[in-house]
Amino acid sequence: MGAATVLAGTGVVALAGTANAASTLGGAAAEKGRYFGTAVAANHLGEAAYASTLNTEFNSVTPENEMKWDALESTRNSFTFGSADQIVSHAQGRGMKVRGHTLVWHSQLPGWVGSLGATDLRSAMNNHITKVMQHYQGKIHSWDVVNEAFQDGSSGARRSSPFQDKLGNGFIEEAFRTARAADSGAKLCYNDYNTDAVNAKSNAVYNMVKDFKQRGVPIDCVGFQSHFNSASPVPGDFQQNLQRFADLGVDVQITELDIEGSGSTQAADYSKVVRACLAVTRCTGITVWGVTDKYSWRSSGTPLLFDGNYNKKPAYDAVLSALGGTSGGGGGTGARCSVSYAKTDTWSDRYNGRVTVTAGSSAISSWSVNVTLTSPQKVSSTWNGSPTWDSTGNVMTMKPNGNGNLSAGASTSFGFTVMTNGSSAAPAIGSCTATAS
Repeated sequence: MGAATVLAGTGVVALAGTANAASTLGGAAAEKGRYFGTAVAANHLGEAAYASTLNTEFNSVTPENEMKWDALESTRNSFTFGSADQIVSHAQGRGMKVRGHTLVWHSQLPGWVGSLGATDLRSAMNNHITKVMQHYQGKIHSWDVVNEAFQDGSSGARRSSPFQDKLGNGFIEEAFRTARAADSGAKLCYNDYNTDAVNAKSNAVYNMVKDFKQRGVPIDCVGFQSHFNSASPVPGDFQQNLQRFADLGVDVQITELDIEGSGSTQAADYSKVVRACLAVTRCTGITVWGVTDKYSWRSSGTPLLFDGNYNKKPAYDAVLSALGGTSGGGGGTGARCSVSYAKTDTWSDRYNGRVTVTAGSSAISSWSVNVTLTSPQKVSSTWNGSPTWDSTGNVMTMKPNGNGNLSAGASTSFGFTVMTNGSSAAPAIGSCTATAS
């Protein structure tokens, strides 16, 4: 993608690689001083449509599983960072923020952790926090330091876990103090689910955060996972609940948003969540829990903004509208340009490709198309467009070179030569984004 720009006074990174910042989720959020992110799985980054949608639409990422304890330290004090590093590198190369998820959690925990006695467990917890945070120091915007430490239901009690059972109530405070010592620059968050409304569980978290702030325990943010469905809908007091936490002096973040459903009902619920965040000054960003329905942990509930073919759903348009953006195309509702690809010439070591860009039902003044190559292919030349490249050299973002203005239904094209380097695979052509005239 193109160069990244930090918006003055916000700390938000806006991507310059899209045709129009306000026509993407990340761009529109950045104009509101916020980020709009997604959970990312390293093993999907090689899928062209997945990477293209991620790169175009989002300006923050959260590793879905790659930073959990079992992924990073399956054997005591032996760390494996490869998959998590891949996600961080991908994000950094595109000017995206990274949320770290998660350091201390009762789930996805290697068996050896639960078998430790209290003294060893305390040492292992603090070592894990320190080693992981130091490895990523300066690269992580916010860390979910402790995740899901409270029970569901009406008790407001702590959840049973090796940490709670052996170290007692003080383990959360100790984890946050250790985290601050490991990386003073990252925001430190507590993250949980079923805390979106004012209820017994959120009250227990609220009281803990209030106590921490009063005693100087380092906590900067609270994450609300916001997994919704018909049995657990968006609560009517969602904004009120976010605001009361913000009033304690912490940022609030919507960290794992997904809403089961479809059509206008799902769209209205997504809009409600986004508008609640925008109404709370200290709600600094929103992360949806995945790029496409087909890879969602709740895939049968189709809970995300892009369907299994990466088409934008009505929920996407509702979110973009709530953020103040305008749809610039790329499939789904509101598309204003489309693309087609043809191979035009072939030689033993290279081939030429042509991408045709066609305006939709109204005129456009600019367009942008991503072209993803299969490594080790490389583009040796281009024409009728102005290309920029991502850090891997595999994704080319093509913008107009004097051919951006198209009347309704009109077409233009750009071309490129691909040096095959042993691979004759066709490039993956991303969706077209446009600026309306």
